[in-house]
Amino acid sequence: MIKVLRIINRFNIGGITYNVSYLSKYLEDDFETLLVGGPEEEGEDSSLYIPEGLGLKPRVLHEFQREINLKSDYKAYKEIKKIIREFKPDIVHTHASKAGAIGRLAAIDCNVPIIVHTFHGHVFHSYFGKLKTAFYKTIERYLAKHSTAIVAISNKQKQELSETFEIAPKNKIHVVPLGFDLTKFTLNKESNRKEFREKYNLKGDQLAIGIIGRLAPIKNHSLFIESIAHLKHKGITNFKAFIIGDGDTRDTITEACKQFNVSWSNDSTDNVDVIFTSWITNVEWALHGLDIVTLTSLNEGTPVSIIEAQAAGKYVVSTNVGGIEDVLHPECGLLSEITDKTAFFDHLYKACTQKEQLQNSAEKGEKWALSKFSYMRLVDDMRQLYTQLLKSA
Repeated sequence: MIKVLRIINRFNIGGITYNVSYLSKYLEDDFETLLVGGPEEEGEDSSLYIPEGLGLKPRVLHEFQREINLKSDYKAYKEIKKIIREFKPDIVHTHASKAGAIGRLAAIDCNVPIIVHTFHGHVFHSYFGKLKTAFYKTIERYLAKHSTAIVAISNKQKQELSETFEIAPKNKIHVVPLGFDLTKFTLNKESNRKEFREKYNLKGDQLAIGIIGRLAPIKNHSLFIESIAHLKHKGITNFKAFIIGDGDTRDTITEACKQFNVSWSNDSTDNVDVIFTSWITNVEWALHGLDIVTLTSLNEGTPVSIIEAQAAGKYVVSTNVGGIEDVLHPECGLLSEITDKTAFFDHLYKACTQKEQLQNSAEKGEKWALSKFSYMRLVDDMRQLYTQLLKSA
């Protein structure tokens, strides 16, 4: 049986863990997979329950850290080389930046026949200054040159990697969209909605507006807070907003609340503008309780929260970043450029004042998400890519 060593940055809650877990589980008839990755960081919740729930036994590399650390990174590099020598993979497939760098360097040094890397996002704008960004581009170009194939998760991302940032030629980049088990987002909608609204003391037709994801600078939560302030300024008061997730910028976000006169609390029963819920594992429960899902990021790969929101039948207001144009059904949400916050404000206001639009988008979004982003489609796409690469090797 063909062996695949699959490496991710860390086991934290997010779309990457779901995707590598589905690939590891459902390719197992044709491929034997060893899944490895680093532990979650402080402020994150572990996602090991996802692969373990599928019967997988992932290996945690404690040497993997989010930030660059030459000592720990070198230890991780040596540990991966050791795993390669023991497991003897035919394919090393890395996912995301840190795993992609250390994992591919180890695979190159060990002469692994096929090396594949998936860009779930990239750091080529909005993360760092010019010098650091140029440094990362140089590294990624070197690694891409020594990779058998590069996987982009959207057509937009392929265009960025090949043309905008010139990381790899088009013929080396294969588009394989993400895939999820979205069934749970279509079930128990009414009961979940009732429970959510009771827990958070939502009254009658009061709108619930949410943003889901880790609290990090790139997620640009200050725009979310400013947009809530704009709603209040425009006379929209019959709503409650929810920040679902946790992370490093929590204090910065609460400072933004003070700056824009937006009231907030951690208590689900408080009558405030914004509730910080921290992480909610059963995200379908939260999505069914929300009416509008937002995303304010400066940079994204494929935003998982937007795929899940559509599967749950929710309307989306988002910045137009990464591959979101390939993800969002044109009738199920509104996009604005990251340089135009006024457009974002106007779009959220429009969504709040045209409730029939929210209802009309529900069925279309669900069908769209289920048809384009199922995990079985992901598995089939990757099986075809691996087979093609093996034949060419």
